[in-house]
Amino acid sequence: MAITEQSWTRRRFLGVAASAVAVGLGRSRAVCAEGPAKPLNHKMILSFYCDDTSPRVAGAKAFETFLDYCAKQGIRGEASAILGTVGHSMSRNPDGEEKAFLQQVARAWECGIGTHMELMTHRGLFDFDANREKEGALHEGLWLHEPAVTVEEYQRYFAGILGEGQRGGVRFTGFTWPGCGCEACTRRYAELRAGGHRAPNPAMWQALLNLAREGKFRGRTVPCFFDSSESEGTIHRKAGDGEYGVYDLMPNAGDHFGIWENNPKRVDPDYYITADGKSGVIVRHLQSGTPYCLWYAHWQGLNPAKGVGWPAFTTVVERIDKHLSGRVVWMRPSEITDRYHAAGGWGFLERV
Repeated sequence: MAITEQSWTRRRFLGVAASAVAVGLGRSRAVCAEGPAKPLNHKMILSFYCDDTSPRVAGAKAFETFLDYCAKQGIRGEASAILGTVGHSMSRNPDGEEKAFLQQVARAWECGIGTHMELMTHRGLFDFDANREKEGALHEGLWLHEPAVTVEEYQRYFAGILGEGQRGGVRFTGFTWPGCGCEACTRRYAELRAGGHRAPNPAMWQALLNLAREGKFRGRTVPCFFDSSESEGTIHRKAGDGEYGVYDLMPNAGDHFGIWENNPKRVDPDYYITADGKSGVIVRHLQSGTPYCLWYAHWQGLNPAKGVGWPAFTTVVERIDKHLSGRVVWMRPSEITDRYHAAGGWGFLERV
């Protein structure tokens, strides 16, 4: 799979993802790469997710402004909540800013925004007993690819994060891979690739499925964000058991809202949709009959307080409303996987 954006390497395992590798998980014993089906006469789904969301990047007021805007415009998406990025679990004895942020996260769903884990710290593994990141710990993103980790180990760690969310009034829908380009991770990823390990440990998918069956996530399906491709983005079922499923929902559009660098040179609303509504990645996907257009962003660039991409984001939303109203429908990522799983494919689009 070709990746058209250099910045996308942060959102995927280094090298070519083994998205077509079959791994037996759950009752279905299959991992399915669902093709980019193109049903006729359907609306295209629009959605997005925002990573690195934290009160330390921008205060709770910025997240409130973001949520109010999404609610007013009727748009749907998702934002992460990294509960341990502040050095401790902000669900336990939060300071004023952390408490205010958690209050906003708790109301995000009613504003159209789901909440996903970026695991607990976006850095090293967290010690839930000590309420801090383990000293010298393996980074979480790399840990997801380590082949020796068991289902039980993954499930215990994920359950810890979900428990911290419950403590803080946060219900998670799924999670995104917390990428890292540090020297130690880069070196280990290269070793894993050389040993034939080019994808996340399949035990991880089974652990997520087990937790979904226990009702630990908000819905019956768990959307995850690992792979990404503008030209080949699709949905992959990683584990399933009856009404429950775990999916890798691939973004098929990138971040042109300043990325994690909050870089004005990386801002381009025309990438999504031009002022005349005739071109841009959203328009191209719509014209090609793609079921959805899902893009990702980073809170550093997107936040309304000091993000260089916020004006571009609102511009894109306004252009979509002006030119594509009636041809697209906004959904949270978890709504996409819920409806896809229930329908057994994209057939539900004929009824939206």
